[in-house]
Amino acid sequence: MVKREFWKYFDFWLLGAVLVLCVFGIAMIRSAIAGNTELAGLVSSQTKYVIMGLVVIIITALIDYHYFASLSRIMYIGTILFLIVIFVVGEVEFGSARRVEFGSISIQPSELAKIVMILVLADYFAKSQKKPKDLRWIITGFLMTMGVVVWILLQPNLSTSIVIMVIWFSMLWISGLPPKYLLVFAVVGIVAAAAAFPFLEPYQQERIINFFFQDPNARHGNTYNVEQAIITIGSGGWFGEGYGHSTQVQLRYLKVRHTDFIFSAIAAEFGFVGTVLVIALLLFVIYRCVRIARRAADSFGTYIAFGFSALLFFQMAVNIGVNLNVIPVTGLTLPFISYGGSSLLSLVLGIGLVESVAARQKSLE
Repeated sequence: MVKREFWKYFDFWLLGAVLVLCVFGIAMIRSAIAGNTELAGLVSSQTKYVIMGLVVIIITALIDYHYFASLSRIMYIGTILFLIVIFVVGEVEFGSARRVEFGSISIQPSELAKIVMILVLADYFAKSQKKPKDLRWIITGFLMTMGVVVWILLQPNLSTSIVIMVIWFSMLWISGLPPKYLLVFAVVGIVAAAAAFPFLEPYQQERIINFFFQDPNARHGNTYNVEQAIITIGSGGWFGEGYGHSTQVQLRYLKVRHTDFIFSAIAAEFGFVGTVLVIALLLFVIYRCVRIARRAADSFGTYIAFGFSALLFFQMAVNIGVNLNVIPVTGLTLPFISYGGSSLLSLVLGIGLVESVAARQKSLE
């Protein structure tokens, strides 16, 4: 493909929206950690990751996404081996081993596993498109997914495991899952969730129990973060208290405000109007991904773009839901905005893949 054709179909609207979200994220992280000397380096760190992410998007977009189909098996095996290494020698933080340190660089393979599984499942569903949509077809995809998920569960990292399972089901659905299996999935899902509860880590069980049986008068203990998030969101009103002027944020009543609860910080500083604009921009990114999926030159490209849009939507919905206290607390970040190098790089890698699909849609037209 000549360079002129590549840039003709490259989605600049998608790239622009992602860059706006990333830059806004840097600004919010700066406000969230203001005055905290221990976290002072996070702004420069996130800035470096954003610059690196822009390079990743361009390089990945320049590579024909079809090459990843032939590499999917190698990437799948490599991801499992990497996760096994994490399980054996990973650095333990907050009761789980999720990352490996290489000098000053910290890598969280479970974040990269999301993108790898999108590619692996896209290749599987594209190649099995004409096969019968029966239980064998479903179970094969499920076992492929569990081959990675089981090692993430052992870290333990329940939230990322759920994300990958959602990606699998979303791609299964778009691949033509017969409606008759939906009831089976619902029953199996409920039974599996109930059976798995006793095997969860104590802090994971406490999060679920506190969500369903929380004390409305509690302002401390395990419910503290959620209660402060609700107070922080309410303090913003319609237009917010202004950038860097939220008492809840600046006086540090709101915890983990630069990662899991950055949405609450946005609400406090920019109000309801500000959060609506941020959500609208995230939905615009998802819309562009779905649009690219519909215009892809082949089913492999369609599954890549749709799988990534499902990842973005679910992660955004869960993060906002946690901040609003409508679902139990998880460790999922707000896409492109929350602090996190591994999370950001995995997301921009996904954007690069979607851009690669967009740039090669000519054959369909």
